Amino acid sequence: MHFRTSFPARFRRLALVGAALATVTASLPAAAVADTGGRDRHPSDRGLSAVIRYTEYGIPHIVAEDYANLGFGTGWAQAADQVCVLADGFVTVAGERSRWFGADGVPDGSLSSATKNLSSDLFFRGAKDAGTVEALLATPAPAGPSRRSRELMRGWAAGYNAWLRKNRVTDPACAGAAWVRPVTELDVARRGWAVSVLGGQGRGADGITAARPPAATGAVAGPSAGRATTVPTTPDPDRTAEAARALFAAENATMGSNAVAFQGSTTANGRGLLLGNPHYPWQGGRRFWQSQQTIPGELNVSGASLLGTVPVSIGFNDKVAWSHTVATGVPVNLHQLTLDPSDPTAYLVDGRPERMTPRTVTVAVKDGAPVTRTQWWTRYGPVVSGLGPQLPLPWTTTTAFALNDPNAANLRASDTALGFARSRSTQGLVDTLRRTQGLPWVNTIGADSSGHTLFTQAQLLPRITDELAQRCSTPLGRATYPASGVAVLDGARGDCALGSDPDAVQPGVFGPARMPVLRDAPYVENSNDSAWLANAERPVTGYERIFGTVGTPRSLRTRGAVEDVAAMAERGRLTVADLQRQQFADRAPAGDLAAGDTARACASALADDPEACRVLGAWDRTMDAGSRGALLFDRFWRRFTATTPQAEQWKVPFSAADPVGTPNTVNTDAPAFAKALRDAVAELRAAGIALDAPLGRHQFVVRNGVRVPVGGGTEALGVWNKTEPVWNAAGGGYTEVAHGSSHVQAVGWDGGRCPVARTLLTYSQSSNPLSPHYSDQTALYSGERWVTSRFCEKDILRSPALRIVVVRG
Repeated sequence: MHFRTSFPARFRRLALVGAALATVTASLPAAAVADTGGRDRHPSDRGLSAVIRYTEYGIPHIVAEDYANLGFGTGWAQAADQVCVLADGFVTVAGERSRWFGADGVPDGSLSSATKNLSSDLFFRGAKDAGTVEALLATPAPAGPSRRSRELMRGWAAGYNAWLRKNRVTDPACAGAAWVRPVTELDVARRGWAVSVLGGQGRGADGITAARPPAATGAVAGPSAGRATTVPTTPDPDRTAEAARALFAAENATMGSNAVAFQGSTTANGRGLLLGNPHYPWQGGRRFWQSQQTIPGELNVSGASLLGTVPVSIGFNDKVAWSHTVATGVPVNLHQLTLDPSDPTAYLVDGRPERMTPRTVTVAVKDGAPVTRTQWWTRYGPVVSGLGPQLPLPWTTTTAFALNDPNAANLRASDTALGFARSRSTQGLVDTLRRTQGLPWVNTIGADSSGHTLFTQAQLLPRITDELAQRCSTPLGRATYPASGVAVLDGARGDCALGSDPDAVQPGVFGPARMPVLRDAPYVENSNDSAWLANAERPVTGYERIFGTVGTPRSLRTRGAVEDVAAMAERGRLTVADLQRQQFADRAPAGDLAAGDTARACASALADDPEACRVLGAWDRTMDAGSRGALLFDRFWRRFTATTPQAEQWKVPFSAADPVGTPNTVNTDAPAFAKALRDAVAELRAAGIALDAPLGRHQFVVRNGVRVPVGGGTEALGVWNKTEPVWNAAGGGYTEVAHGSSHVQAVGWDGGRCPVARTLLTYSQSSNPLSPHYSDQTALYSGERWVTSRFCEKDILRSPALRIVVVRG
């Protein structure tokens, strides 16, 4: 299906939009139709406009005549639900957090890993001053964004601005705030760029903005402003390797996911099924937002977008469904620079010096003088002094480290999302990924109405082959690459350049032919481990280390997920209802493996406390909100795994021949075991929490003064329905969710024109506490209930909550 720009095609689409609105209005009583002021009841062919039909839980179904108008309706509707969160993000990418909130304030972490407003501003202002995003917008497709994507961004900015002009902000988070301002297409693109570099330059924002050259030992030819006064030491390889492993480990991430697709051979009707369960933050700018987007005759997709981005990124249409999981591929690499002995701001390549390029950045600061800092750039990327506090990369008089992030040249994620939305099969997903190569840090899992399945790790990664790492790693890289996939290459050698694949859309990255893929297996599943066990019976191998590992221990969440979905596939005759049951089974694999032995060992560890032992023995091994004993085991298990090395937690070690079943048999003789058990019991009693209290009584969120119980469990327990809550014993237990299940979708097909879909947005559509959609889906999530998707026109029109809004620029 091709987009055409001729006037006849444009007016045909306009007629279809008008017909859709006429159908809606003719089907409703007069009181149900939005009052838009006479002539504005129908979209205008002058300026931008869209029709938004709201159904239950505030889900908008946006109809527009083309991509710019679709962007307009989406920007309007996102602003209506999330204006304060969006406005905060636009302050971030403008590099103005210090101006409005102070230099020492803390960003929400949604658009970079900067720990203070000042480093966030220096990072984003540096990119702004350098014209980074402007250059990407000017790059022709396929390396740059398509015209469709640019039209979406242009329309989104116009829609957001129109909402600001015509509505009063009521959210207490930003009502009346001067920093809530109109935006441009460029601002929207900058936000998309920030999402692309979250795993790369965004992760290194503090290190990029803090990097300072040391004082030189000899005459210095280059700029000397901002030199460090002390000479740091070279990083220890073993410690750095462990820090790099921890930095990129799934168990330490604030984003994750599960997804499974079932082939037609396992389902009741021979058609595919997909369950997507992404784990994302519950607050801030990395939340999902739900919608349906329609251009009649061109595009019709339902699902979720990250706030401030325009197209649906996780979703489905009438033929295919897809979800993403955060991948194990490391989206960056380092180049270790050998510095010119006379100038630490020059480095050698094949014996010849190259001067670093200074970028001087100035940031306005609230109630203070502006702050000016210099960032240093090389042919490989910015000099970085570390990737977080645990992974320092000192700039000495002899050595510095440059960060290569190929996603800094990637503004194609919107084109990937649009291609998915227009696909008619899993083959269409594959074709889109080959064409756009726009996904920076996720896998894709898909199913279609013909019964096909797909897993692929088609993410944009630096072209680090194992051969290149073997040949070009520095001593530091020889430790970090096997341990974590973080390559540290010798930047002094021209023959250590990354090179290019013939099918890659940009230089220095892997082409699609080199990426892990598994098609048409009975099931494909991922829970943030590598591609290896996407299907335990058909292991995926042969990929480079930077993509992930093969033959290594899997997380408890992966092990539990593979057990569950393999059993489902073996049982067969699956339906969407089976997907729904899996989502809320809340089985704790750690409990299945360890609770029995823990209860038996409890008799000696807590000889004077038989109640605790009884509670552990009676626990049903789930993290359901009504489960008794779940909280006690959870608090114990967190302590035990945090204080005991992984190799000492189990008596039977990992075996690559049985990766789902091993390791097993909890090591009750470990020194920390008894202490962890005693401390967990003491903690709950000190907080006045009964050892056998239902989990939901002490794992909850508070919305407008009402406690909402929440089920699910932490990464350490291996629960599919992941919940990473915040412990506040004085407040009653787990009183908020930091991150976990977010936009959940269970999708199948029955042979009709409409997909069979159930969805949940766990934290609800709006962050405004005054909105009716601030916690309505959170209450559904608490009760393990779902939203029945209204995808087809007939279902939208039947919604008892149907409300029409016609929006114009």
